[in-house]
Amino acid sequence: MSQPIPSAPSPRQPGPPPSHRRVGRRKFIVGAGAAAGVAVAGGAVLVQQASAATFGWSDDGSNYVIDTGASLVFKVSKSTGDLTSLVYRGKEYEGYGGKHSHVESGLGASTVTIKQSGSTILVKVVHGAITQYYAAHSGQNNVYLWTNKADASFTATRYIVRLKPGVFPNEGSDSWIEASDTIIEAGDVWSRSDGTTHSKHYSGKRVMDYDYIGFTTGSAGLWIVRSNHEKASGGPFYRSLLRHSNDGGAGLYEILHYNQSQTEAERFGLQGPYVLAFTDGGAPSSSLYAKNLDTSWVDGLGIGGWVGKSGRGKVAGVGISGQDTNYPYTVGFASSDAQYWAAASSSTGSFSCPDMLPGTYTLTVYKGELAVHTQSVTVTAGSTAALHTITVSNDSSKAVAIWRIGDWDGTPGEFKNAKLMTYAHPSDQRASSWKGNVVIGSNETASFPCYIWKDVNDGILVYFKLTAAQAAAAHTLRIGVTTAYINGRPRITVNDWVSAIPSAPSQPSTRSLTTGSYRGNNHTFTYSVPASAWKTDTSQYNVLKINIVSGSTGSAYLSPGTSFDCLDLLG
Repeated sequence: MSQPIPSAPSPRQPGPPPSHRRVGRRKFIVGAGAAAGVAVAGGAVLVQQASAATFGWSDDGSNYVIDTGASLVFKVSKSTGDLTSLVYRGKEYEGYGGKHSHVESGLGASTVTIKQSGSTILVKVVHGAITQYYAAHSGQNNVYLWTNKADASFTATRYIVRLKPGVFPNEGSDSWIEASDTIIEAGDVWSRSDGTTHSKHYSGKRVMDYDYIGFTTGSAGLWIVRSNHEKASGGPFYRSLLRHSNDGGAGLYEILHYNQSQTEAERFGLQGPYVLAFTDGGAPSSSLYAKNLDTSWVDGLGIGGWVGKSGRGKVAGVGISGQDTNYPYTVGFASSDAQYWAAASSSTGSFSCPDMLPGTYTLTVYKGELAVHTQSVTVTAGSTAALHTITVSNDSSKAVAIWRIGDWDGTPGEFKNAKLMTYAHPSDQRASSWKGNVVIGSNETASFPCYIWKDVNDGILVYFKLTAAQAAAAHTLRIGVTTAYINGRPRITVNDWVSAIPSAPSQPSTRSLTTGSYRGNNHTFTYSVPASAWKTDTSQYNVLKINIVSGSTGSAYLSPGTSFDCLDLLG
């Protein structure tokens, strides 16, 4: 796991002389590896002196200064627990706008302690229901972090690493230029003169798709290697803030619980480690990835809520029967206490999910992002729950259809503008027109918009013909959606027949369609269309009209809207 120690590490950053160091009534623990410590009764003063080796810590009066013994020296505030300095190879990277790096927008006054145990230095920050940890491991250019949130008494949705302006290139869909770009939505979506749109929301990745996120100059890289997100929410397909940059600075995020487009309740407990890793420009070592990380050195540190490998279990399945080879399959596990996921083999459907906290989970098999099977599974520490072949029994694609637009995979991915919408605003000049009608048999899937809004492209028409036998019978029309904004939902008209207004399913209450996410609660609307609705002349087109209805109001791309998965007319 250890990275090689550079031959010319940065010099240690000394604090003020011991006689000038001010330390309040706080407990400081000196572990093995420290050279000396002095405790003064009444004043509770303890000074950690530099050891003969480079690796160690000191006290500059306001901060604990940790030298990793490699090329990284960082500081943690003794009063707030903020990460206040990141010096890599002699260059400062941390902070912008007078703010430092911390949970949410900063914990404020906290109890901060430090201890050294052999080759590890651990800083503990306590503020009410939040306990934040920072660790340095000798010889590595990494900071290991954990966040333990006991309850909802303190808002904590993220850990943000704030970086100085200008140290990394300001480019990408999640970057903007405040001096020249124009705000077009909610203070966090920007438009550039070339018509492209930019936002901190537009990183364009699902949590299962990345192991790290960060910046590089080519000669220096700074990354957050995410945790396993067992205490986060939203499942494997969730999208949220990952990073941002602008002319005022840059930020990297580890999401603890994010409410935007969220479909699950908040989970509590210890999340981590997530790793802040410096490199010489390249990607962080794969040994730091959550699935690969050796955490045996953490077991004896006394981190509250920590469960080592011996206290965890595993689920393994021999296969999935009924897979559609056109799609990847993911097996998710969720309880009120934790979440996990594992990719299924494309050939056999076999899967393995190790290092799970003990408990009973709902196991869900996803075709793409659509749930096609659920069952319960119990995980026991130190053992493997072995599952027989799972048979997929709820794949909507298996129904015989007269016509189908898209396919049932839980995403709008086949539809017009779908790919762009994970990293751009719907008003982006790169988007094709949101309007335009569809003719079955004429490239209908690529022509159908991924989203429909009441105030933008309401009333999309779909033209189709039926045979005499088909027109003589009633049929079921299905419309699958992936999320909705302010209860937008489809009401249909077939020729002169008008459906009832369907009930609104449960969906996230925040913005989604304009902030890079189509992911909510997959829902299928079904409409029983009578035989009397169809054209009796088989040479004529039947016309399906889709209108968005809602009891709420909004304008333009913030009017009621919905994201589509699939539409079909069953035979």
